[in-house]
Amino acid sequence: MEEDGDKEKVISKIKLGQPPVDFEFQDSNNKSHRISDLKGNKNIVIYFYPKDFTPGCTIEAEEFSRDYESFKTAEIEIVGISPDSNESHSKFREKMKIPYMLAADTRNEISKDYGVYGLKKFMGKEYLGVNRSTFLVDKSGNVVKMYNKVKPKGHSKEVLEFFKSIQ
Repeated sequence: MEEDGDKEKVISKIKLGQPPVDFEFQDSNNKSHRISDLKGNKNIVIYFYPKDFTPGCTIEAEEFSRDYESFKTAEIEIVGISPDSNESHSKFREKMKIPYMLAADTRNEISKDYGVYGLKKFMGKEYLGVNRSTFLVDKSGNVVKMYNKVKPKGHSKEVLEFFKSIQ
């Protein structure tokens, strides 16, 4: 088990070798699911991104969508999470043809539990927001890898390769 990225002091309930924090989300048909429903059946990719329709988030969504069949074949489910509403996610999913589930975290409760909500800097300004991060959960239901400060380009393949390496 590995941890990538900076060792920033972020309060997180997520630990390698432990189950992820459970949360509820809706699929494209507005059916509710929980992360705990997926544990034990599939490997899971839980990825956090700042905002629907922004350049980096679009690249990341395009790549996970492009590779989705490979993830499905490898019995890996993907859940994307951002502070956007379910309505925004529906539009994003439709425009980008996203085949996997997106979770609305409008009050940043999930991102705070996962330790990915915090100080960000852009063009000399500091603000609070979601830091692009990914958590990988194996079929036993435990977090086996955490990626912090993710670069969108190539991340989908990086995640798929990691899961292949632990099979």
